[in-house]
Amino acid sequence: MSSRAPIPVFEHPIIETHCHLDYLKEQTQSVIDNASNVGVERIITISVSPDNLETVRTLTQEHETVWGTQGVHPHDADQFEASVLSTIKHNLQAHPDKLIAVGEIGLDYFYDKSDRNRQLDAFSQQLELAAELNLPVVIHTREADKDMQSVLSEHSEHLQRKGVIHSFTSGQALAEFCLSEGFYLGFNGISTFKKAQNVRDIIRITPLEQIVLETDSPYLTPVPYRGKENAPKYLPFIAQQVAECKDVPIEMCLTQCHQNSMALFFN
Repeated sequence: MSSRAPIPVFEHPIIETHCHLDYLKEQTQSVIDNASNVGVERIITISVSPDNLETVRTLTQEHETVWGTQGVHPHDADQFEASVLSTIKHNLQAHPDKLIAVGEIGLDYFYDKSDRNRQLDAFSQQLELAAELNLPVVIHTREADKDMQSVLSEHSEHLQRKGVIHSFTSGQALAEFCLSEGFYLGFNGISTFKKAQNVRDIIRITPLEQIVLETDSPYLTPVPYRGKENAPKYLPFIAQQVAECKDVPIEMCLTQCHQNSMALFFN
């Protein structure tokens, strides 16, 4: 029997805005059921590479409460080419009821797994596609604040539905720019880490009306379950942390974050 704190269950529903169901070791239906038991009513599973575009699409077709995205992560930008963009576009147009955003796209200068120019090109082309299809974007950014702001400055006006900067760990200047442009910021288990005061500081300056909740599972498991594989069922801990940072009742936090998620992805 685990001595860790039990997962809190609230009356208000929660939307998981960013996870990777196909990366979890646990069986998908079990993940969904466990999340549902703590109030998670919708799950968005995120595409990251040419290799899992179809996997994500299939998951959304097989599970009623799962939606998905289509896009290539900066780690895989070296694999981005015209045929991949064509597949992304085709899938999004063919399944608008379940594939609801372009992502995960962006820039990552921390790992530099792909050439930076290739990252910039893949990012820009996918932003253009999102504008063309009138879809929101799911953006990854790490150690790339200057270029991220530059690229978004060029494309933001064409993105009617904007999007989310997920797992936000960047600086305050980028946060303020993205918020001023109408983007949401996504926060996850990092916000519960002892050494992540910088993330909590960003939560405090972010209007509650521009926050969405995510796990990024199977990564970044929140305290007190850090060290175990992450899953959408741990979202209540993240909600509690955000509510604490914003100094608002948990019910207010959950209600507003749910409204934000619906407005961003489902309206």
